[in-house]
Amino acid sequence: MQLGLIGLGRMGGNMRDRLRAAGHEVVGYDPRPGPTDVDSLAALAGALTPPRAVWVMVPSGEITRVTIRQLAEVLGPGDLVIEGGNSRYTDDRPNAALLGQRGVSYIDCGVSGGIWGKENGYGLMAGGAPEDIERAMPIFDALRPEGPREEGFAHAGPVGAGHFSKMVHNGIEYGLMQAYAEGFELLNAVELVSNVPAVLRAWSRGTVVRSWLLDLLVLALKEDPGLEALTDYVEDSGEGGWTIEEAITHAVPLPVISAALFARFASRQESSPALRAVAALRQQFGGHAVRVPAGPSGVPGETAGPTTG
Repeated sequence: MQLGLIGLGRMGGNMRDRLRAAGHEVVGYDPRPGPTDVDSLAALAGALTPPRAVWVMVPSGEITRVTIRQLAEVLGPGDLVIEGGNSRYTDDRPNAALLGQRGVSYIDCGVSGGIWGKENGYGLMAGGAPEDIERAMPIFDALRPEGPREEGFAHAGPVGAGHFSKMVHNGIEYGLMQAYAEGFELLNAVELVSNVPAVLRAWSRGTVVRSWLLDLLVLALKEDPGLEALTDYVEDSGEGGWTIEEAITHAVPLPVISAALFARFASRQESSPALRAVAALRQQFGGHAVRVPAGPSGVPGETAGPTTG
């Protein structure tokens, strides 16, 4: 099958390689001159034989929306756009409506697999009309992992369902990573356990907590046993917050995912105004001991207070 692929970064470039290895003809476009096959979206459209199929794999947000608007100008009736970035599902219906005015069909597809997907395959969650999904199935089959289709690909529902599913997937990912991280910290906090990396590695087969994320933590600890090369500042790409917003809308409690996201927020604070307020309140109502900022010696001080509470 012939496919245009927009965005040839870490994910898009690897996807192009995997698709070509499966025998598909891929024409790639990227604003950077190095990886691109053509020099513009118009040239990409011209290089494809109608009815054309184009996969968009660029950063979510305005960059994706601009790309969709530009594609609406160069594609035509019978063409198909697959939007595979980490876009918010609420963008999908407007994208589909805009392209639909030109007779262009639209699929949203959540893609999981990261930089390992080139070799292992990608987990895919697609939203769109059944006939559009069927048309793109050769591409989905080439990208998904080997094995039964239903274990690596899902037609999640109509337009928007793919990105909604991927949003929830990423929210779950937040919670899983936080749980592994907290266990890692507790193991390191005690003198009793002398080989934390070995314990985590032993969990990777046969235990109920085994997973690919655990395998990746084991790999990270093999490369840097104390994770000394990293700081404790953790970013997020937005999907965790979107997941929590949807949970609020639908009155679904998500304590684990919420706590995991808030832990990332806490990691970005050099100091916490909230905890300073708690310390101040304990001092006010009970005269409890509090620590004061470091003096000239650089050593934090402590004020006198009761020994309980």
